[in-house]
Amino acid sequence: MLLTRTVGQQNSFLSITMHIRMYMWYDRHIQGSIKLIIFLLVAVFYVTFLCRESQTAYELNKVKAESSGVVHLQPQTGSKFLNLIQSKLKPPIPKLDSVELPGINNVITTFNPVYEYSEEIHAAIEKELKQRNLHLREVCERYQLQFVYPPNPREFFISHGHSLIWCNVFKAASSTWLYYFNILGGYNVKFLQQIVYQPLELARKRFPRPELPELLESLPYLLSFLFVRDPFERIVSGYRNKLEDCKNSYYKSLAKRIIKRFRKHPIAGRTKKCPTFQEFVQYLIEQHKQGKPFDEHWAPIYSFCTPCSIEFNIIGKLETFARDSEFIIREAGLEYLLLDKLPKNKLSRIGNLAKGGKTNILMKIYLSEINRTTFDQLLNIYRWDFELFDYDFKKYYDYIIPDVVEDAKNATLKPTMDVKNYTATKM
Repeated sequence: MLLTRTVGQQNSFLSITMHIRMYMWYDRHIQGSIKLIIFLLVAVFYVTFLCRESQTAYELNKVKAESSGVVHLQPQTGSKFLNLIQSKLKPPIPKLDSVELPGINNVITTFNPVYEYSEEIHAAIEKELKQRNLHLREVCERYQLQFVYPPNPREFFISHGHSLIWCNVFKAASSTWLYYFNILGGYNVKFLQQIVYQPLELARKRFPRPELPELLESLPYLLSFLFVRDPFERIVSGYRNKLEDCKNSYYKSLAKRIIKRFRKHPIAGRTKKCPTFQEFVQYLIEQHKQGKPFDEHWAPIYSFCTPCSIEFNIIGKLETFARDSEFIIREAGLEYLLLDKLPKNKLSRIGNLAKGGKTNILMKIYLSEINRTTFDQLLNIYRWDFELFDYDFKKYYDYIIPDVVEDAKNATLKPTMDVKNYTATKM
């Protein structure tokens, strides 16, 4: 009797336990379903909001658009050097016909919300980029530079998975695109903001230096680009970053060699153990005369990325860096991977560089150390970069120490570069 009662109590307890578990199971699933429905409703509302904002922005830009047509940037035809090599490779992918869109002037773009960008803005930027390419091709053909400087693949990054080819021009906001390529390489954004490793080291683990055949074979199929900067601004930036304070161990050794070779009189104060800008310029001139390789931070772009023998789809400039970068990102379809991923300190620094106020002051300070003769010798090294990328060197004659006899402003620099003794990049 007692045993029967005990068994009955156990069965009753098990039954209650099962009912409680079933209730809890149903309750969890009901809560999960409610959360899923709420999430879907919020997502639909957000997408609807973005679409409405995009349509509004599109209509506003359409009203502002001018009647002039803008032709989409077309891939450049190959140089004679590249055509010869690529003719032996497989034929390029057929390109789509160009589309004309209404132009728009004085457009300001951002790195952030999708709806602030439009097809009119994209096409207007495209027109300017096409003009840069045309100008570069004209200068290359005028001086036949494609036959003087063969392709140099050393500092290229190729991402086949994202259809991008980039030549890393040091001291032209290169750290930003190293950051982007590290994201494309699979590194977490939080990891990249906290690491102590050099971004270049990380990027090269995922994107090794390509060999020339790989680069030439990839060019017809991927979006290729580089960023350029005023050549003398780049030199000053490289000097300030690597030699002015002599903090880096490698550049400390270089600083000692420069001082030993070019310092004629003792100098007191901060620059005692570091070369002055004038000494640095004298070092560059001597390196060039002797045909020795340049460090990548001040190597001329014409011999570093060789844009006359490698035809880039896009030539970005530091002065329009944010705008040009956004164009490249959208053209490659990488908006959701790269847009709005830069830390705020990088964005503010790029904005300051593009404005150029502080840069102009610095240029006056550093160039005031050199005279006209030295300036002309320095210009002779970098003159192709000035011409290829349409930068003005004449404004710098106001900053240098003038020669008494010559009228610096009206003087015209004539090409005296020995094409057989060109400056190569450091291998």
